[in-house]
Amino acid sequence: MAEAYIVAAVRTAGGRREGKLKDWHPADLAGQVINELLDRSGADPELVEDVIMGCVGQAGEQAANVGRNAVLSSRLPESVPATSVDRQCGSSQQSIHFAAQAVMSGTMDCVIAAGVESMSRVPMGLPISLPFKEGHGFYVSEEMKKKYPNVQFSQFAGAEMVAKKYELSKDDIDAYAYRSHQRAIAATQAGAFEEEILAVEVTNEDGETEMHKVDEGIRFDASLEGIQGVKLLAEGGVITAASSSQICDGASGVMIVNEDGLKKLGVKPLAKIIHLSVLGHDPVIMLEAPIPAVKKALDKVGMSVDDIDIYEVNEAFGSVPVAFAKELGVDEERLNIHGGAIALGHPLGGSGTKLMTTLVHALKRKGGKYGLQTMCEGGGMANVTIIENLQ
Repeated sequence: MAEAYIVAAVRTAGGRREGKLKDWHPADLAGQVINELLDRSGADPELVEDVIMGCVGQAGEQAANVGRNAVLSSRLPESVPATSVDRQCGSSQQSIHFAAQAVMSGTMDCVIAAGVESMSRVPMGLPISLPFKEGHGFYVSEEMKKKYPNVQFSQFAGAEMVAKKYELSKDDIDAYAYRSHQRAIAATQAGAFEEEILAVEVTNEDGETEMHKVDEGIRFDASLEGIQGVKLLAEGGVITAASSSQICDGASGVMIVNEDGLKKLGVKPLAKIIHLSVLGHDPVIMLEAPIPAVKKALDKVGMSVDDIDIYEVNEAFGSVPVAFAKELGVDEERLNIHGGAIALGHPLGGSGTKLMTTLVHALKRKGGKYGLQTMCEGGGMANVTIIENLQ
């Protein structure tokens, strides 16, 4: 079987809700990422055989196959097809897996995996709330109600359940949230994100244009006391808005090829994908899935927790990475070393390839050999991807 290699990886800087990226149509923003992948890889656009685009809010401007619309907004020829994937928060990590499987099978040699989410222009939950409001039903079926009686599937409730199960205090989670901002600040000031970020032109409120290249969600004045003072999301709980991922606009992508693709491009790979898997778990606690998924993945490849140099674990809520590190015994100095979604934002379907982009570049910067990425996902699922740094 052929191998899967990453030859280019890029992301936009995150934009706050109604912030710097609010004027970008998501298809156009994703199209800019596609163009940058072509530039960085030097690929002839005709070599790209498919585009697989992660997106959660597939409604409005992100409806009608946003992946194909991104292709039509890019320099790729009309002959390049595309599809859009929804595995909730792991949508574009699943895009990576589908792209890797395509090139490993030999049916394709060069595929772009990408993701986009404009949470300003397509509000979170719109594909659920709008049809329900118009009388077109709800996604929870009668059979689901029988199987899970009196359950309201909620990621917010799941975050609290994870904290309770793993005996995490509010102080534990607030301290982690503060650390996320501190690490994101340090990474930004050290230029750690410069190579991975595609700057895009934005118009400010005063009508002046600028190149957006710094993640807008980072609170450069963050303090532990300020984070500790934010109101709880649920009475008696431990999670606040300050210890949760930020609503975010953004796009990201990676180009994945096999050995034949490397020959056609004439480039050296950045990383090799050595494992990809996905696991279904309890849909009620929902956000715990990365823990058993990573245990299974490491066992399958014969690796230990300590073999991984850098972990990227999506910070949907602070309880998720804190429980992950506690249960698996992960050294926190290897976990989200440049901060995560609490500081940088979580553009839902765009986060999978966003985290992979950061992981690829962080491994190069640190000189690490192995990186692992995982994400909790709505419905109780988790993808796991392990890569080997070749830079």
